[in-house]
Amino acid sequence: MPTTKMHPDRLFPSDPATRDIARELYTSVADAPICSPHGHVPAALLAENEPFASPTDLLITGDHYVTRVLHGAGIPLGRVQAPSGEPAVDPREAWRVLAAHWRLFRATPVQYWLEYQLSEVFGVTARLSADTADAIYDEVAELLREDEFRPRALFERFGVDVLATTDDPADDLAAHRALTSDPSFHGRVLPTFRADRVMDPSAPGWLAAVDRLAAASGIPCGTYEGMLAALRARRAYFRSVGGTATDTGVADAWAVPLDPAEAARIHVAGFRGRATAAEGVAYRRDILYRLIEMSADDGMVMQLHPGVHRNHHAPTLARHGADTGHDLPLPTTYTEPLRQALNDFGTGTALRLVLFTVDETAFSRELAPLAGFYPSVYVGAPWWFLDTPDAMERYRRAITDSAGFAKTSGFIDDTRAFCSIPARHDMARRADASYLASLVATHRLTEADAAEIALDLVQRIPYDTFRIPR
Repeated sequence: MPTTKMHPDRLFPSDPATRDIARELYTSVADAPICSPHGHVPAALLAENEPFASPTDLLITGDHYVTRVLHGAGIPLGRVQAPSGEPAVDPREAWRVLAAHWRLFRATPVQYWLEYQLSEVFGVTARLSADTADAIYDEVAELLREDEFRPRALFERFGVDVLATTDDPADDLAAHRALTSDPSFHGRVLPTFRADRVMDPSAPGWLAAVDRLAAASGIPCGTYEGMLAALRARRAYFRSVGGTATDTGVADAWAVPLDPAEAARIHVAGFRGRATAAEGVAYRRDILYRLIEMSADDGMVMQLHPGVHRNHHAPTLARHGADTGHDLPLPTTYTEPLRQALNDFGTGTALRLVLFTVDETAFSRELAPLAGFYPSVYVGAPWWFLDTPDAMERYRRAITDSAGFAKTSGFIDDTRAFCSIPARHDMARRADASYLASLVATHRLTEADAAEIALDLVQRIPYDTFRIPR
């Protein structure tokens, strides 16, 4: 029977000599603690430490990397994920759908991540298929009843040192505080400030988000200046709970300040429900500039990932909600959109701006050259549609000439799927070992330098870039 046993030299070069170098480099970092400075696993998962409900709940539900592959092959999303407000799908039936269509995942990173989880986390030896679906489901379900497979036990087993979450400015961060004060929990779970919902006064839900911000901060947000003050106050609160970074996902990277009187006018129009789409864009670009300004003032690392068309398929959004696989990449520019902000703050030491993209043509054209000049700019790791072995190699080859290794973020797993964290970091460590080995084999790096870089990429760079104490 085919098994899920993973090859020890997976992702390494085919050339034997280069493969030997990659294997040695990977071995030196394979068991290093994981620093995950950007992700979407909720802190409450670890604070509550409840058993996972089912294999489907853990490995399929809510993981848009998995569900979009199925949907792209014509399998209705409702077969594996219930529409908003409706009862959950039968977990065993959803698992059977995944297993019956396992061929769709061949050679994708999703296959790698899922096979790693089944094999390395749960010890499953049979390969997933329609014939093995029920047996594997039962095997994993039985393990999930054990204390060793609760979230905290897995967190320790995965070797996670730091896990950053993504949090609304109005979040009380109760779960983060509970974990910090719990002497039995030894990892670090850091909040990340994400203010996207208050950036566009023409968007649905803006006023409700601003009202929540006002309630959380205790600062009235009926004025533009009041909202900026509330954002500053909540950033300070996040820092008091251990947060070191912010996160911003917008349609484009333009950061252009408005005249304060014009910003105040649009703000009032938003409160009255009269802000136009054009006014919303202008206001959003102003707020992006103000958030960069705040980071230059308070030192919180600012992550910026523009260029994603959110919720491209309106019927799926209406039926299943956001983050269900229909966000799509857009061509993205950075050099001119960020020019004013970088002229104002880019050469100082306080601002730290980590730029991500899903448009990989921007790596060599814009991001690496920006990081090569501006002390404040760092190039974010391949993210979302680019967190694949081939794209990781293209990333290194695109940016290293201009930005080197030190001006990068370290690996970003960006995941909601808790058990995929070690799988994703394993993939990245192998991909980086392979790239470094290619430089050694062509005598562009010494073996000693390559070994030092491999360690830096997991032990120093993510901590230093995100200003996380070691």
